Amino acid sequence: MKFVIRADASLQIGTGHVMRCLTLAEALKEKGAQVEFICREHERNLIDFIQGKGFKVHRLSVIENDLEISKITGLKSKNILSHAHWLGATQQQDADVCKVILKKIGPDWLIVDHYAIDETWQMELQGTYKKLMVIDDLADRQHLCDLLLDQTFCRRTQGYKELVPDNCQMLLGSQYALLRSEFAQWREYSLKRRENPEFNKLLISMGGVDQDNVTGKVLEELKNGDLPSDLEITVVMGSTAPHLKAVQQQAKILPYKTEVKSNVSNMAEIMSNADFAIGASGATTWERCRLGLPSAIIVLAENQKDIANILAQKNIAIVLDNKSLKIGIKKIKIMSKQDLFNMSTKAAKMVDGLGAQRVINVIYEDIV
Repeated sequence: MKFVIRADASLQIGTGHVMRCLTLAEALKEKGAQVEFICREHERNLIDFIQGKGFKVHRLSVIENDLEISKITGLKSKNILSHAHWLGATQQQDADVCKVILKKIGPDWLIVDHYAIDETWQMELQGTYKKLMVIDDLADRQHLCDLLLDQTFCRRTQGYKELVPDNCQMLLGSQYALLRSEFAQWREYSLKRRENPEFNKLLISMGGVDQDNVTGKVLEELKNGDLPSDLEITVVMGSTAPHLKAVQQQAKILPYKTEVKSNVSNMAEIMSNADFAIGASGATTWERCRLGLPSAIIVLAENQKDIANILAQKNIAIVLDNKSLKIGIKKIKIMSKQDLFNMSTKAAKMVDGLGAQRVINVIYEDIV
């Protein structure tokens, strides 16, 4: 089977959309599928990274002169998309170029993971693919898809009922979280470590880009946080993160042993060897849960608020306010071993790591 994935990474978009699509692409590849990507050459894109994973990428150039147009309209869209400026072109321009590529490939499935694309773009490309799958977590625009995936915890069909065709199959909830196979491989080791929890190793990861340098703000608060002197801190950032060098310099003057890593390929191993994590409330939330890693989460986007509040209510994670990190650090400091154990146990029950396989099963059942 042939699959084409339309997704982007950039300074504004971050890396999460491409990374979760890569997880699905690698699982499809193991199934024997042919998978190709279409990506725009935004600043700090992940095109080279995708190609390094063995996937062909069709490059779209950024149409600088039309960026303002893309903020205003999206191919005569009924509603102005709040993320239209993420596309780097108008929906019409994007669709025109993608149409040429798709006609040559003739994919069985087109997979779209982009907040700047809606039914208007999808309508333009009808006839160039057999089936359309949309990955979304905003539920804020119309789609003409056969399959919709939203891995948001506790997402209900009501949120999409008026946004997709009646015959669209919806895969909703964290049971469909797209986690790489490495997290299944490290789960047993990670959970074993947490039977007698410690607070010696702290992991900080705010996603691949961290445009607002929340990492730096956290490190600044930790510097005066009066935490154990033997605490070891590991900071993980993407190689395209704009504040990487600044964080590396900041790490050198912290009172704790601190290592900054970028572009890592063993995130599950790093998480498994951490005792606690401070991270963004995005897709990596499910990675931490899979490994039973107790964590404090920081909301970096509007669509992350609900999941953060739910996890806090269930005592699965601590929610830190980006504007008052000092208070949050104090909460972490007073946590007991029992608190860490309880958080770990509850987190580990949230996801089983089989989301990607569930999605693939639905895709292949549909063809058969």
